[in-house]
Amino acid sequence: MEVLKIATAGSVDDGKSTLIGRLLYDTRSLTSDKLESIEVSSRKKGLDYLDFSLATDGLVAEREQGITIDVAHIYFSTKKKSYIIADTPGHVEYTRNMVTGASTSQASIILIDARKGVIEQTYRHFFINNLLRVKEVIVAVNKMDLVNYSEDVFNEIVADFQELRSRSEFREQNVTFIPVSALWGENIAEKSSAMSWYEGDTVLEHLEAVKAEDFEEESQARFAVQTVIRPKTDEYHDYRGYAGKISGSSLKVGDEVTVLPSLTTSTIKDIHFFDESFEEAPAGSSVTISLADDINVARGDMLVKSGEVPQQTKLLDATVCWMDNKALLPGNKYVLQHNTNGILAKIDRIEGHVETNFGGVTQADSLKLNEIGKVSIKLSKPIFADNFEKNKANGRFILVDTQTNTTAGVGFIK
Repeated sequence: MEVLKIATAGSVDDGKSTLIGRLLYDTRSLTSDKLESIEVSSRKKGLDYLDFSLATDGLVAEREQGITIDVAHIYFSTKKKSYIIADTPGHVEYTRNMVTGASTSQASIILIDARKGVIEQTYRHFFINNLLRVKEVIVAVNKMDLVNYSEDVFNEIVADFQELRSRSEFREQNVTFIPVSALWGENIAEKSSAMSWYEGDTVLEHLEAVKAEDFEEESQARFAVQTVIRPKTDEYHDYRGYAGKISGSSLKVGDEVTVLPSLTTSTIKDIHFFDESFEEAPAGSSVTISLADDINVARGDMLVKSGEVPQQTKLLDATVCWMDNKALLPGNKYVLQHNTNGILAKIDRIEGHVETNFGGVTQADSLKLNEIGKVSIKLSKPIFADNFEKNKANGRFILVDTQTNTTAGVGFIK
């Protein structure tokens, strides 16, 4: 079954957790004990309705404060599709969590409170979706019941968001606006009779209509080797396979490939997934590839089609989201993890902060927790990398603190 990965974003009290809980309820994805717990908790709060935010806010602090702090992954299915929702916090102090949750998402739902309209945090939520090249965005204008289901209010918010959208350079992005009331389930899975002026799909209908091919981006094939498989059994005594995940585009038997960084060449002999063999494997496939020639290939190497070798560089210009309490400063050293390859790296310079309201870059000499900046990084040895906009998998990296071994930052290569 097709799987769609979705990230959510919204400011405090915009109703993000309630919308997700309502989706779970309307698709009958809540277990009976979970539903009973929501009913009991709602009564204890003195509510005359079910508080569906309780279906997602898992931390004690989240339930007590009514906010989302950590990234939670919620799973549900319909007859057509399976879904994974990354419920990410919207507060500025949890920007790193939002970037983490949205980094692997194919679609995003940005919530806007109909009473407040487009606010500063909306700019940041949309900016991060642009930074991560999220192609499908649903703008859910929530709490329409509190503005008397006004079409004029909805149209005004759409106009304000379109003005924001005009600042984006990511023109391939599809933005859809849906007026909803998550609390009462209007235009979530069922059409709202109170908003008959809206003739579009509900949130669930739109998600059901989105297809996997809508997210396919034409780029060159990349296969980062995660491990070398040598069974050394009687049946597979001389077998040597290379396991990893394909990104960019498909690979097939007979393709001539170049091994990086050695630049040796060979031809794909077999493609296996467990005990099955395939003539071709699409992007996103985790497979084992064997080559026609017995050449040296190890973890950290990369297979690409001959003639499609990415740029080799020891100096990276990147956009970095900083995730560590210890500030990023010029001269700091980290391990840069690029695919399966770890390289010692030194921060050469910080060009400035990236304003998440699409305000450009402002001068800065450091990056603090949750800040995003333009950074130049020197590497101890060259890597073969792509621009993030051309190949997401081969155009991103993480920075690991050499002393604490924590993930200090995530970067996107320019």
